[in-house]
Amino acid sequence: MTATATASDPATGGPRDRWSPRDDLGLVVTPFVLLAVLAAYLTWLGAQDLPQQAASAITGDKLLTQTREQITITALSTLGVLVIAIPLGIALTRPWGKRFAGPALAVANAGQSIPAFGLLVIALAVLGRVFGRAQDNILQNTIGEALGPGLVISVFALILFAILPILRNTMVGLQQVDPDVIEAGLGMGMTRREVLWRIELPLAVPVMLAGVRTALVINVGMATLAFLIGGGGLGVAIRSGIQLAQNVVVVTGGVLTALLALSVDWVGAVAERILRPKGL
Repeated sequence: MTATATASDPATGGPRDRWSPRDDLGLVVTPFVLLAVLAAYLTWLGAQDLPQQAASAITGDKLLTQTREQITITALSTLGVLVIAIPLGIALTRPWGKRFAGPALAVANAGQSIPAFGLLVIALAVLGRVFGRAQDNILQNTIGEALGPGLVISVFALILFAILPILRNTMVGLQQVDPDVIEAGLGMGMTRREVLWRIELPLAVPVMLAGVRTALVINVGMATLAFLIGGGGLGVAIRSGIQLAQNVVVVTGGVLTALLALSVDWVGAVAERILRPKGL
């Protein structure tokens, strides 16, 4: 008795075909294309005659710092979503947890229903008080000083914003496993926990990875707004360009954000290729 599990295509919502040599070729070519685009843009940018203020806003050091901040926010928020959404998704598909699935998904949907700017403001209002309390506050003295309060608050906001894709895909991936396969595992003497780890989760991995990839792209895009609450990121360059009325600076921030998002999506695709169980 066999069961098949197909991952949903993020672009179409339909079932995704199995990996083909063309997919692998795309994974190999993509980083070279991105590097070529980056090199071409930086070459064009270096040929521009910018005013001193505009040029100082997009120096190499500043852009590297902002890119590092953007990556940090994306990585930490995605890690936070994984820690929360995957165990929660597993729990909500268990017989004792199904009753809570509706309310949990409603909360996750609310996270994406709120505009990103509003979510950042709410997070600032709630968590800003935590960082503004006594100087011996543990959170302030450890996480806050290491990363900066604005960056930490941005991470918490993006966790709420991006929890839906991973939570929903975890639940869908587990729910689509053929019940007959589960019963066969139980009939072979496996415990419920062994069935979960050795049958259900491996079959659900393709759908779960699609959710992780979606969350990564969401987070890297939304991290651009972190500058609004002092979180840094490439949004700082975009804001500087708007303030200075220099389109080249604005476009620089936008191009780097787009290239970073495409790079993160490529990393997600590679992880999806490597972690996909054999035969699925």
